[in-house]
Amino acid sequence: MTVDNGGDEQLAPVIPLFGATDSVPAARAKRVDTPPQWRTTWDDDDLYDDRAGMADEVDECTQIEREIAERNLTRKLRTRQLSVSEGRAVVAERDLDDDMIAAVLHDFVRRGYLDDRALAEQLVRTGVERKGQGRTVIAQSLAKRGIPRDIVDAALATLPDDDAERALDFARQKARAMRGLAHEVALRRLVGQLARRGYGSASMDAARKALDELAE
Repeated sequence: MTVDNGGDEQLAPVIPLFGATDSVPAARAKRVDTPPQWRTTWDDDDLYDDRAGMADEVDECTQIEREIAERNLTRKLRTRQLSVSEGRAVVAERDLDDDMIAAVLHDFVRRGYLDDRALAEQLVRTGVERKGQGRTVIAQSLAKRGIPRDIVDAALATLPDDDAERALDFARQKARAMRGLAHEVALRRLVGQLARRGYGSASMDAARKALDELAE
């Protein structure tokens, strides 16, 4: 269809379809909303954020466990002196890895709260002066506390070589309570007491001499 306009032939005007009121094509007039796309995997940024958050939580939990371990160890040290080995057992009760346990122990050693050499010297003095023990038993006592062998040997090296004299002193004290016993019974008991205190080969000689002195 054409429109006569002063002799010029023109195209017929475009009639909008489906009731459109303007000249914009229907395909452009109707806006199509694009549905959101489902992500089957997380974006890298989301992964980094999640990992950072988890790391923060792990670090916080580890710090809490370390603080509890330190408090427990401090409480134990208020009651008695501990070896480094004994301190490690206390710290290991918490959920800490080996590196963190080592860090806690290093801190306590650095501050002088754990000192195997000082503990060994103290145990040696107590064994000799208060318990009348010989070298063998003292060495066993230190080993049971987890003190390294080289530290034990160094502590025992400070003792004078007087086990025989100390065994005799101990035998004289105990022999007084055995006056009413037969000689062989008293000797057997006295040797047993001396042996349990670590006097070894000096036990028999000390027991015999103490009983002989008592019989005079």
